[in-house]
Amino acid sequence: MTTSVIKQYYDALGEGRILAGKCAACGKLTFPPTCACEHCGKDAIEWVELSGRGRCLYLTHGIAPPPNPRFAELAPYCYGHILLEEGVYTQNIVTNVEVDAGVLARIFEEGPFDVEANIIEAGDLPILAFKKL
Repeated sequence: MTTSVIKQYYDALGEGRILAGKCAACGKLTFPPTCACEHCGKDAIEWVELSGRGRCLYLTHGIAPPPNPRFAELAPYCYGHILLEEGVYTQNIVTNVEVDAGVLARIFEEGPFDVEANIIEAGDLPILAFKKL
């Protein structure tokens, strides 16, 4: 029996590891991982572990309630567009940032900042977040 890509990804997060799919055909990364390469469509995907380091290119916060109840206990939170050092983009919760209009305006003025992975729990699920350094 084959374990699903989603289960493997979340199991790895629970162990503190961030996995991406690397295509054996074209060598490019797909993140979050799926069953096929997002670049060439081949299904020859192998797991690689990402560093968890990157840059937050922009940061915002939501004013509406979280769309999934498991995130309600985390609210309010900031959300950022992250470029990982491996060259893939992801959108995630960013921790270590006060959810305050003045703080967010100052961060915007300062520009992109370094982040590192910060795997947190949302209900019974480990989720990938990033911590502002």
